[in-house]
Amino acid sequence: MRAPLRFVLAAMLMLAAGPVLVVPVLVLPVLAQPVTDAARGNISASEMELQATLRGDIIRGRITIPDSRAANLIQPEGREWREFHNVTLGWIGGIAVLGMLALLVIFYLARGKIRMEGGPSGRTIQRFNWFERANHWMTASTFIILALSGLNITFGRYLLLPLFGPEIFAEATQLGKIAHNYLSFPFALGIVVMFLLWIRDNIPNALDVAWLRAGGGIIGHGHPPADRFNAGQKMIFWITVLGGGLVAASGYLLIFPFFFTGMQGMQLALIVHGILAVLMIAAMLGHIYIGTIGMEGAFDAMGTGQVDYNWARAHHSLWVEKEVVRARSTIDGTAKPAGAD
Repeated sequence: MRAPLRFVLAAMLMLAAGPVLVVPVLVLPVLAQPVTDAARGNISASEMELQATLRGDIIRGRITIPDSRAANLIQPEGREWREFHNVTLGWIGGIAVLGMLALLVIFYLARGKIRMEGGPSGRTIQRFNWFERANHWMTASTFIILALSGLNITFGRYLLLPLFGPEIFAEATQLGKIAHNYLSFPFALGIVVMFLLWIRDNIPNALDVAWLRAGGGIIGHGHPPADRFNAGQKMIFWITVLGGGLVAASGYLLIFPFFFTGMQGMQLALIVHGILAVLMIAAMLGHIYIGTIGMEGAFDAMGTGQVDYNWARAHHSLWVEKEVVRARSTIDGTAKPAGAD
C-alpha cells in the first residue's frame, strides 16, 4: 500500500475513533516504511569508498597501531606511479639509452676515430693532477655501478630474469640494491668536489658559442679555440653537477622513506630520480665514447694526466698558451701573469 493512501486511511480512522488512537495510528504507518541510510542522513562504508575514489582521495581503513600510513587501503595516485614506473620510465630509458648507443655507432661508422692532427709530438703537458683524476674516477666508477644497478631495477625482470633465472637474478638484484644505496654517498661527494675544483673553468662565455657553431672540431674540420674546457666539456660538467645533484637528492628521499616527505613527495622523487638518471646515462655514454674510442689522445687526460702537446694545442689552444706563459714565467722567475701574451 502506498504511503499517501495509508496516510488517508489513518486520518479517517483518527476521526472515527477519537483522539485516543492518534498516536498509534499515525506512528504505525511511518514505522512500516523501510528506513534507509540516506533517510537517516548517514552514508554507508561502500558509498563513502566510492565517493573517495571519484574524488581521487586516499581510501583509509581503521587501525590500532601508531603509524597512520598503514591505514591506507587504496591510493589513486599509486596507480599512476605504477604506470610510470612499469611502462613510461621503461620507454623513456629505452629511447634515451638505446637511442644514444645507436647514434654513437652511426657516428663512429660515418666519422671514424678523430685522429690527432700532425700525429703525436712526443712532448706532453699536464692536463689534470692526481687529485683531480682520483676524484673523477671515484665519481665515474660509482656512477657506472649506480647506473647498472638502477637499470636492473627498471629492465632487469624483463631482460635478465629470463636469462639467469630467479635465484641468480634475486641475489644479484639484492647486491645491486645494497651497492646502489651505499655508493650514492661517494658519488655525491665526488660531485661536490668536482664542482669546487672546476667551477671557475666551466662558466659559459662567448667562446662556447663560436665552438658550438664550428662543431667543436668533431663535426667538420678544424678546431675552434677553447680554454681549459670547451663548450662540450662544459655541458658534461653541468649535466653531471646539476643532474647528478638532483639524482642524489631525490635518491636520498627514497633511501630514507617518509623522513623528509609523504607518499606523494616520494612518488614525485622517484619520477625525478628515474627520468634524470636515464638521461644522465645517455649523456655519459657520449662522454665515455669521446674519451675512449672516439678521439685519439683524449683518454690520457684522465689516464696519466699528461696529454700530447699537439692534442692539447688542437683542442685547447688558449689553455695551452696560458700554460706555456706560466711555465716560462716560472723558469725566468718573472711575475708575468698566466693570461698575458
